[in-house]
Amino acid sequence: MDHTNHVRLSPTELTPDILEGATIYGADDDKIGKLDHLHGSTAVIDVGGFLGIGAKPVAVPLGDLEFMRDEDGDVHAVTAWTKDQLEAAPEHYE
Repeated sequence: MDHTNHVRLSPTELTPDILEGATIYGADDDKIGKLDHLHGSTAVIDVGGFLGIGAKPVAVPLGDLEFMRDEDGDVHAVTAWTKDQLEAAPEHYE
């Protein structure tokens, strides 16, 4: 997916209501997970699994994600993390 024409979210839009459920795209532009929730300045992303079953929550700094809207208005994010890196990351427990 070409993200160059997608509209970046403003700081006031970086709220749980807008961000939770956003698809996360990795460094290789593969879908790597969904944003489950925010935990302070940390994004908890569900990675792996199939249709949400067996997914593992991992935490990354919110600043590692660039949130934007596509042509349809859907919110998503891109990151320099790869799916393999996130799947190898420790599981996030709250």
